[in-house]
Parts: sequence; C-alpha cells; structure tokens
Amino acid sequence: MTDKITNKAVPEPRLERRLQSRHIQMIALGSAIGIGFFYGSGEAIAIAGPAVLLSYLIGGIFIYFVMRMLGEMAVQEPAAGSFSHFAYHYWGEFAGFLTGWNYWFLYILIGIAELTVIGIYLDYWLPVAHWKTAFTLLLIITCVNLTAVRFFGEFEFWFSGIKVLAVIGMIIFGTILIVAGTGGSKLANLWEYGGFFPFGAGGMLMALVVVMFSFGGAELVGIAAAEAEQPEIVIPKALQQFMWRILLFYLASTAIIMVLSPWNSVISSRGSPFVTVFDTIGIKSAADILNLVVITAAISVFNSGAYANGRMLFSLAGQKNAPRFLAQLNRHHVPYKAVLFSSCCTALGLGLNYLIPGGAFMRILAVVTTAALVTWAMIVLVHLRFRRAYRRQKAANGQMRGLIFKSPFYPYSNYLCLAFLGGLFVLMLLTGFTESGLLTRAFGLSLPLITLPVPDVSISALIVPLWILALYLGFRFKNYKSGVRGNK
Repeated sequence: MTDKITNKAVPEPRLERRLQSRHIQMIALGSAIGIGFFYGSGEAIAIAGPAVLLSYLIGGIFIYFVMRMLGEMAVQEPAAGSFSHFAYHYWGEFAGFLTGWNYWFLYILIGIAELTVIGIYLDYWLPVAHWKTAFTLLLIITCVNLTAVRFFGEFEFWFSGIKVLAVIGMIIFGTILIVAGTGGSKLANLWEYGGFFPFGAGGMLMALVVVMFSFGGAELVGIAAAEAEQPEIVIPKALQQFMWRILLFYLASTAIIMVLSPWNSVISSRGSPFVTVFDTIGIKSAADILNLVVITAAISVFNSGAYANGRMLFSLAGQKNAPRFLAQLNRHHVPYKAVLFSSCCTALGLGLNYLIPGGAFMRILAVVTTAALVTWAMIVLVHLRFRRAYRRQKAANGQMRGLIFKSPFYPYSNYLCLAFLGGLFVLMLLTGFTESGLLTRAFGLSLPLITLPVPDVSISALIVPLWILALYLGFRFKNYKSGVRGNK
C-alpha cells in the first residue's frame, strides 16, 4: 500500500498479538458453552430421552473434526477473519464474501437475541425496562472491544471461567448427590422410563438439530489465532483439549441430571433442566445461582460475537469485500470502525425487535442455525482447497515447511463431515412434517410424518438457497459499484 500524497510505501494495518495461551484456552472452551447448553439441553432431552447422550457424542465428534480443519489452516496461516480469509485466498472472491458476511450476520442476530434474553433474566432481580438493559450492555461491551485486545481476552477469560466453573460445580455436586443416594437418584433412571431409546433411533437423530446449535461458536478460536501469542503452540493446545473437555462437560452434566431425576420429569416444567432437578431435590438457591450463570453466559457470548464481528469486517475490508474504512485501526491496534459499525447494526436490530409486537422478530433467529451450517460447510470445503494448494506449493518449493497441525483422516473426514452436515440439513427439513410443522400445513397433510416433540425449524433449511442467492446478489452489486467507480 502506498500513501497517495507522498507516494511512499505505508505498512498494512496489522492486529496485535496479545492473547495469551490461557485466553485462547478459555475462548475455545467457553465459546461452545452458552444458553444453548444451559437451557437448550432440556429440549434435546425431550426429543431423545437418555439417548441424547449419543447425540452429544456424535455431534461433538463431527464439530471436533471441523475445528481441526480450521485449526490446521489457522496455525499454518494466522489471519484476521480466519475462514473468510482462507475462503478468499483458496477459493475465490465470492467465497470470501459469502463466508465473511454470513458469519457477521450470524453474530448480529445472536447479539440481538443474547441482549434481549439478558433483560428478561434480569427481571428476576431488577424489573428494569428491557431496552434500557440491552442498550446499556451494548454500550459496555462495545467499549470493552474498543480497548486493547488483551483487555478483551481478560474479560472473556473471567466471564467464560464463570460458565466453566458452574458446569464443573454442577458435575461435582451432582456426583456427590448420586453417591449419597439423594432422593430417587439411581443409574437405572437412564433406562427405566421407556428405555435408553424411548423414541427410538429417530429421536436420537432428530435431537442433533438442537444439539448442533449448542456447539455454535466453537469456530471463534480460529478468528482469535490472528491475535494470539505463538499461535503455532497455543491453537493446537486449545483444540487438542477441546474435544474431551466439551464432551466431558456436555455428557457428564447431562447424564448427571438424568440420573438424579427421571428424564421425563426433568422436562416436565419450564426453564432449564438443571434448575428443575436441583429445585426438586430441595436446593432452593439453584434458580438464583443458575440465573446468574445464564446472564454471565449471555454476556460472554455477546462479547465474543462483538469481537468476532469486528475482526471479520476487518478481514472483509482487506479483501475489498467491505468498505475500506472498516480496516482502520485505533492506537490499540483494534479495528474500531468495524466494531462500531457492528454495534450500530445490533442497536438497530434491537430497536426493531422491541417495536415488533408479540416477539415476531425472534422467529427470524431460525436463520442462525442456517448460518452456522453454511459456516461449517465452508470450513470443510475450503480446507480441501487449502490442502490442494499446499501440495502444489510444496511440489514447486521443496524447502517449504510442512504442516504444523495436521487435521486427522484427511480427506475422508472432510467427506464424512459434509455428509453429516447434509444429513443435518435433511433433518431440519423433516421437522416441518410434525403435527404443527410448516411443511405439513403447507401441503395440507392430515397426518404428520414426524410424531416426535421436535421444534419446527424447517424454515431455516428452506431459506438456505434464498440466503445464498441474497449474498450473491450483494456480491454482484458490490462489484458493479466498484466497476462504476473504476470507470470514472
């Protein structure tokens, strides 16, 4: 890049590597533990019963493979924007555009949802107008993300730490209660009430629709690689521990609550299954404790989303897939205009959310699941192209360094992951054939094809082609506007 006045070379804006190993460890761990886990687990249990443990195991294995593919690329080439950067360089301009803006929009929607949920949960203690709570937290988190990245790392370290400690505490305390034989706790609760597969293998598979949503956010570690100290060391360490830690937390905590109380009673009341169980066995402070944990989890998720969106826009601007001004850094080496732009869009979304009556806007959050599927599929596909490009470069330059953090079972793991994500897409479509599902109503079917208690998220699958088309039209419009300016 050259200065237009002096015509001298000017260094490209660069992010600062200030995230330490403990920050990356907690980002990797905490990003996949949110409200989808604390409250969504009840819905997953309702669909599959005790077999939900297999759903978490299967989903965890596949998301681990996806994260290993991302980790291989991020360690070899740490860059802002992560998978958007790789899509742009190894697939093409539209691939970078689609991946980056899809992920940015995903976290705008998640941010709106998280801020709204925080206001609702704060009502338990402080009946303050929700819009005041949401906009106050939006301002605070925006300020956090405008400071040095290490401050963001510290903030996320402690807030994610609260979530992690809460899960560990529930596992330890629940284990003690089981060993002590508290109430009706017994291992037989896992198979006495309708068997381990009360809804058959179909229930276990359909639960994946809910389970996979809980794993969303794990890819944030790839974005953080660009600002990590010694990414070739800290990223592999974080991802190697990701698999067993996440599965331990999800599997152990879910198993414990179903052992403490029969699974069908865990889902018999509203709210989190963790609150239901501990209230049932006489721990009345559980609601207060979990309410604090859920609020903390929501703040943590929004903080991570604000960070990811700022870096994603910074990367898109570098690709010329977003306005160039979004690549400008402040004195802390933070893309402040990208952060502020994302916060303004979140504020606009919050305003629309509160203006639309009956919570109709919240139905749009089905798009979140779609955007997550698109992101994971793009990571898998781009990794295939990354490997091919690496082989060509290695053949041309024998002195080129080898891959530092190889993804296992390439390319078979890639094809398996694509098949799994495609299967998940089909399962999402099938949820429309429940008794009150969208597709059942649209086709006038008298009998639903799916009789399980599954939430209808078919709209999320149906909009996939429309969503990709909308992004393509945006890409073409961007190129058209660039062409007009270039001809002047």
